[in-house]
Amino acid sequence: MNVFNEALLMNAQHHMAGAHPPPGHVTLVGAGPGDAELLTVKAARALQSASLVLVDQLVSPEVLALLPAHAECIAVGKSASRHTLSQEEIIQLMLRLARRGRSLLRLKGGDGYIFGRGGEEAQALAEAGIPFSVIPGLSAAQGAAASVGIPLTHRDHAGTLIFTTGHLRDEHPKNGQLDLDWPTLARPRQTVVVYMGVGTLALICERLMDHGLPAGTPAAVVENATRVNERCIAGTVASLPALALVHGVQAPALIIIGEVVALRAVLAQAQPAVLNLAAH
Repeated sequence: MNVFNEALLMNAQHHMAGAHPPPGHVTLVGAGPGDAELLTVKAARALQSASLVLVDQLVSPEVLALLPAHAECIAVGKSASRHTLSQEEIIQLMLRLARRGRSLLRLKGGDGYIFGRGGEEAQALAEAGIPFSVIPGLSAAQGAAASVGIPLTHRDHAGTLIFTTGHLRDEHPKNGQLDLDWPTLARPRQTVVVYMGVGTLALICERLMDHGLPAGTPAAVVENATRVNERCIAGTVASLPALALVHGVQAPALIIIGEVVALRAVLAQAQPAVLNLAAH
C-alpha cells in the first residue's frame, strides 16, 4: 500500500487542460470496530478492489492490510486533539478527487452513519451530483458490547437503547456544561452508550446522577474494542470516572451505562481473551 499526502496525490494526477471527465464513484465503507474478521463480506470485497482510499484514524491496521499493495491511501483521520484535516477539508478533498474522475473508497471505523459523519459526507456528495454508495459496518457499540459480554438490550433489564455522544459539534464544554438530554438519558431500564465521551466521562456521570440515575447503576468503559489490546473497566456511575483515570483509559473507547453491564460478570467468563478490569 502506497501512502501519499494530498499534495503528492494531486501532483500525480494528469488531466488534459479543459477536460471534464465524468465524476468518479465514491463508496462510503464502514470498517467495523477493529477486528478485520468483523468486516462485512461486501466491505472486504470493496477494500480488496480499491485503488484510492481516504482513511480515518480509527480504522485498524488489520483492516488496512486488506487493501491492495498498489492502493493509494490518504490518511485524513481525526482524534480528540489532533486533526489531519478538518471535516470540511475532508469533504472538499473527496469532492475534488471525484470531480477529476477518480473513483474512491471512503473508509471509516465502525459504521459511518453512527457518529461517523458519514451522513454529512453523503449529503455533500448528493448535493454535488456525485454518485455514491454506502456499505454499512458493524458499529463500535455492537462490537464492544458483544466482545466484553454486555448485551445492549435484555428483557429483564433494558427495553430501550440510546446512542449518544459526549462531544457535540462545535461544542467545547466550559464550566461543566454539556448540552445533552439528561432527563432522558437518566431514565431507568435502558442502556446508554456514549461515543467520544472519555474526555467528559466525569461530567457525564455527574450529570446523570444529578438527574436521578442511581449512583450504583452499573457502568463500563471499553477501550480498543475487538482489538488485541482491548480492555473493559467496569464499575458504577459513581466509581467509573476514577477507575478510568487510574487505568489510564484513552480513546478510542465507549461508555456503556445500565443494568446490562452487570451481566458481564457471567457472560464474559466465556471470553477469557479480554482484559477485564472490574471494581469489587
